[in-house]
Amino acid sequence: MKRDFYEILGVGKTATADEIKKAYRKVAMQYHPDRNPGDKAAEEKFKEAAEAYEVLSDADKKAQYDRFGHAAFGPGRGPGGGAGGMNMDDIFSQFGDIFGDDIFGSFFGGGRGGSRAQSRARGSRGSDLRVKIKLNFEEIAKGASKTIKVKKYVPCSTCSGSGAKDRNSVQTCGSCGGSGQVRRVQSTFLGQMQTVSTCPTCNGEGTTITSKCGNCRGEGRVFGEETVTINMPAGVQEGMEMRVEGKGNAGERGGSYGDLRVLIEEEPHTDLHRDGLNVAYELHISFPDAVFGIEVQVPTIDGKAKIKIPAGTQSGKIFRLKGKGFPAVQSYEKGDQLIHVNVWTPQHVSAEERAVLERLGSSNNFQPHPEKSHKTFFQKVREMFE
Repeated sequence: MKRDFYEILGVGKTATADEIKKAYRKVAMQYHPDRNPGDKAAEEKFKEAAEAYEVLSDADKKAQYDRFGHAAFGPGRGPGGGAGGMNMDDIFSQFGDIFGDDIFGSFFGGGRGGSRAQSRARGSRGSDLRVKIKLNFEEIAKGASKTIKVKKYVPCSTCSGSGAKDRNSVQTCGSCGGSGQVRRVQSTFLGQMQTVSTCPTCNGEGTTITSKCGNCRGEGRVFGEETVTINMPAGVQEGMEMRVEGKGNAGERGGSYGDLRVLIEEEPHTDLHRDGLNVAYELHISFPDAVFGIEVQVPTIDGKAKIKIPAGTQSGKIFRLKGKGFPAVQSYEKGDQLIHVNVWTPQHVSAEERAVLERLGSSNNFQPHPEKSHKTFFQKVREMFE
């Protein structure tokens, strides 16, 4: 089972971006591979911390994680796919500000941390996509696996995403010598200052294309379709958005994929309606049934349930079926089903029915005698939300 990201970095949910970054630096220094050579356990903790930081350092991803936990990210590489899905090159290249010469280069004498931070980027990242998925009440209550077809940019099969006509059409960039970076030395009153920036000729890729692929025209991607399976956690609500990592558009010339954003829509139920974690049902009974009592079947999210309406039940009475509501996304909390009783009053009666009702109406037993213990409508509404 995956550990909580906040626990991994040793911070609380209210931690600021700066506190999260400082906590990550501390954990990363502790388990850095150069300080723990050959220690596989330390390497896994190093990757685990990197995965946690990747999510918590991004405001959007952090918000998704706070609402859905690990279920916010689909299976595969990156968040949701396990720490093993990130290799060292991924980590050092993604977090250059963390693993630059200012931290690991000086500490380890310009070793592996500083050099890996300078690894070349491939192409440009693909854009995110957004889709809507409708879920019925049962799917929301139990969770569901949805398979959809997404129209998107996919890698070009002709050039395998490189954008080049053939292998001979790719050459080392003449401006940066293949490093993807250019260095400039400037003279200042403090002496010579060296700056490093992304090569403008190859955009940091280290190579240039002399002859483009005829199928994708050098982009390394074409418009196509992909079948994606999305595991929806139980308890989601209308308007919530999930992020599936790496299932958006393919990037240009081997660039990383964008993400797929999934917006939740609820299909209305024929008999039930949702109230937070609770489910509400309007039960209509006749006047004789309210007087004598009755056993009835009511619909629930997962089938039918029998309940007893005791004799003398008043209109407006609310019965509660414990645990028959929706689960919360990130806790063991579960809602109830609330059954609101309505005593049906006929709008038209026959002459014979009128005569019977008039005789009953003159009886003292049929006159309203509310007890002090009877709760008002506002008290009942207040209790529902407590």
